[in-house]
Amino acid sequence: MGGELTGAGGGTLDPALIQLIAGSLAFVGTHFAMSHPLRPWLMKLGQNGFMLAYTLVSLAAFVWMVLAFKAAPPGDLGGSGELGWLLSTLITLPALVLLIGSLTPGNPAMPTPGAAAAARAAPKGVFRITRHPMMWSFALWAVSHILLWWSWRTNVVGLAILTLALLGAHLQDRKKRALMGEDWQAWEAHTSYWPRWSRLGAAGARIWIAALVLWALLSWVHLPLAGIPAGLWRWVG
Repeated sequence: MGGELTGAGGGTLDPALIQLIAGSLAFVGTHFAMSHPLRPWLMKLGQNGFMLAYTLVSLAAFVWMVLAFKAAPPGDLGGSGELGWLLSTLITLPALVLLIGSLTPGNPAMPTPGAAAAARAAPKGVFRITRHPMMWSFALWAVSHILLWWSWRTNVVGLAILTLALLGAHLQDRKKRALMGEDWQAWEAHTSYWPRWSRLGAAGARIWIAALVLWALLSWVHLPLAGIPAGLWRWVG
């Protein structure tokens, strides 16, 4: 079958899946390369030039990955059943809490003039859960899709995003430590790389309400966009 990892003759990967693996590796690899070993060289282009190059390369790799994803066979693993859907539905809610909370002020990881002051301040909101809320939101999204065991194409993209998020967060710590010195070390001392799930309530009521609304909306549009009912809409309506 087109979506199988091996053919009947002991064989080869599906060509569309090979393209997807290559595109996913390019997406993840170019992010790491431009953010770390190639960054000093790219910065010779100036901040604006660096951002332009970074954006164009990332966009090209992302488009490659998306087009390859669409070409790869869907639903070729059979799925993990209702238990998988239940776990996936539950995981996406804290993912959105972390994502929305990461956009609030007080994130020293953002390249803003107040980054150093934010690093020295006491962590608030989702930063009491983890200092990498955005990265962990992407990681949870990836896990929620891998758990469904729906298709090889979904698992390849999910693994790529999971790697980019968690390894990227680790490398960001190292880069920020070099750039911000004691300010970032102070931030690390008061925050955690690994999420402290017992502190999810620290995100605050407004973030949770916004996450619930977005959770319901995104679950609802999953059917027209992906052709598969997701979230509560899989069981309601």
